[in-house]
Amino acid sequence: MIRLGLTGGIGAGKSTVAKTFVERGAYIIDADKIAREVVEPGTEGLEKLVEAFGSDILSADGSLDRPALAAKAFVDEESRKKLNAITHPLIGARTQELLEAAPEDAVVVQDIPLLVENHTAPFFHLVVIVHADEDVRLHRLTTMRGVDEADARARIAAQATEEQRRAVADVWLDNSGTPEELAAAAAEVWDRRLVPFEANVRARRAAEPDPELIALEPNPDGPSARVVNRLWAIAGERAAAVEVVDAEKVQLRIVARDGAAAEQLTDLLAVGGFAPAEPGVYRSCDPGRPATVVVETA
Repeated sequence: MIRLGLTGGIGAGKSTVAKTFVERGAYIIDADKIAREVVEPGTEGLEKLVEAFGSDILSADGSLDRPALAAKAFVDEESRKKLNAITHPLIGARTQELLEAAPEDAVVVQDIPLLVENHTAPFFHLVVIVHADEDVRLHRLTTMRGVDEADARARIAAQATEEQRRAVADVWLDNSGTPEELAAAAAEVWDRRLVPFEANVRARRAAEPDPELIALEPNPDGPSARVVNRLWAIAGERAAAVEVVDAEKVQLRIVARDGAAAEQLTDLLAVGGFAPAEPGVYRSCDPGRPATVVVETA
């Protein structure tokens, strides 16, 4: 199994990519759908929201009146934190349930609009960003979705910048063209990168690097910084340090806190996408991102 984080700015075309992946067999977890599910009528989430913000956040039929909740929950930082303290644990628990139900050979696609803003990119095997220029997104929002232009501009401005997205992106899908062109690009990513990556992780096998995929690296500074963050996410407190040895060759070092931690890292790295190649040496299972990780003991 591999977990893929899918995100992009509002109006970028993320739903087209998600649909393409699902058609090819992806196990989808939609963060927006879960956020709605955990506050449906009769749920613990809705009950807690009413307790916190009052019964006037309900519609006549007993469902959540989202504009009414927003008018109360986003008036100040304290109210926003109160909202998040109720909904985030419920969303996290439901997401974990769905992850545990995924098949062992799944390509899990987690559709998360605020993945960049929430700083969760290191916890995925791959991050796919769907991008369109701001003027293109503005046109789509105002003409296809009927969003007021000022509101559309405000929504775009409140999200991550292109630079912030590129910093975490493993795959960059440009959607300046037609939906058909975007779907074709997503299908190629699925066939050439995601399917081999998942098979390699399951087999604990290093990838055969694909030069054409490697050439599509979206970050001009290269992947080393992203890999460092992923290795910290994998190793956690077992690591005393994670260092870049050679940025150009994407060679990294984890300094394990002790021998027991180094042993535990063998399985954790394999599950995280770095197959054991020889004692203390691990290689990337991703054909689009070759990397070598050496584990030493402090």
